[in-house]
Amino acid sequence: MALRPGPLYSRPVSSTLYSRDILRLAASIPHLGRLEAPHGAAERTSKVCGSRVTVDVALDGEGRIAALGLEVKACALGQASAALLGAEALGQSEAQLAGARDALAAYLRGERDDPGAWPGLAVFAAAQTYAARHAAILLPFEAAAAAVADALARAAA
Repeated sequence: MALRPGPLYSRPVSSTLYSRDILRLAASIPHLGRLEAPHGAAERTSKVCGSRVTVDVALDGEGRIAALGLEVKACALGQASAALLGAEALGQSEAQLAGARDALAAYLRGERDDPGAWPGLAVFAAAQTYAARHAAILLPFEAAAAAVADALARAAA
């Protein structure tokens, strides 16, 4: 069987999607590594691209994140999202994480003009027209909200 000559990809991905800001964020994820004794944990995987994010949390007495551990095996967009999550996650509650996730999802779908109050999420503006990339961008926030919910459920048991 002969291979067809030509480029590997029939349509290149826009360079605005993988901007310098996205790539810088992807290279600077804080809180990398699993926690030794997390109060809660969650893993989320994108069925579209296979990106995977695992989040470990330890909570303070008010149910807010006191320690965070991230394991990120994702594309640059998922990594950038994990960096933005990690930069602001300490001190956040389950409701705040879920609110950030929901606002970001609505922004990516074009249902709102801004990505919400979580700092830096406007960097994903170019991704709005790439629906296949939305899942990878949302993974860190989905996993973080689920990890806090897991920790709260364990504490209540």
